[in-house]
Amino acid sequence: MEWVFGSKEREGCMAFRNRLGGHSNSYHTYSLEEALEGIAAAGYKFVELSAVRGWTEHVPLEADAKTLGRIQRMMNKLGLISLSLSGHSDLTTKDGLKDGLKAVDLCERMGLEIMNTAIGGHYSESEDEEAFMGNIHDLADYAAARDILLGIEIHGEITKSAVAAIPVLQRIDRKNVLINYDTANAEFYGGVDPVADLKVALPKLVHCHLKDKRGEGRVWDFPAIGEGHINFKTVLDTMEKGGFTGPLSVEIEFLGDPWPPLAEVNRAMRASHEKLASLGLS
Repeated sequence: MEWVFGSKEREGCMAFRNRLGGHSNSYHTYSLEEALEGIAAAGYKFVELSAVRGWTEHVPLEADAKTLGRIQRMMNKLGLISLSLSGHSDLTTKDGLKDGLKAVDLCERMGLEIMNTAIGGHYSESEDEEAFMGNIHDLADYAAARDILLGIEIHGEITKSAVAAIPVLQRIDRKNVLINYDTANAEFYGGVDPVADLKVALPKLVHCHLKDKRGEGRVWDFPAIGEGHINFKTVLDTMEKGGFTGPLSVEIEFLGDPWPPLAEVNRAMRASHEKLASLGLS
């Protein structure tokens, strides 16, 4: 099987514009209904759904057919299409692997081709690379059997940048294990310029989180797109020049807990869409 992901230049693959979605994790402390309503009202046509145990469980990992049908009906009413699943779990543990397998099952049941994950779960500082390597091949092979691509997020210590992540992908050596780039995490975790680092990721890029940042280094301040210091015109130009046409999702994590009022989350999502629309995305 040959995987085709995001490149205009792959023979026989028709070019298409990047699909822009809102990440439901931006509504971390709110319900999925509130998240979907806010994302749709902000102007997005697509959504990245979050299924992260103990963090943002908008899609329960153990969801039955009735629950998934209800979620699909909510999206249908709002004119939203799901483009990926955020299925982060601690892949250095057997319990985390089990959750990862459940997230892959959700992707298959919901018709999603991309599952984003990270080595140590939704937030990690200390990661065991060998323990991760003991689990990732099982997850990758399980996903491959279901035609699902895994996006390893730029996140944590081991994959803190594209420069750090590429050797990890080489060790994994699975065609369906690729990079989910995060424009703010590369600076927060990796201390690198996301534009320069993004160029390194392009050959293995399957998905991208568009996330802005204020403050230097380990300052947790991820505001609306255009309200931080990341140059998104340059980010988008870099992806276009590199031929990446895969999905993008806007993730806003504010100052962390406590999350701002719902009205502010909605405002930030709308402001982000307006900023990206002014740069040619819609």
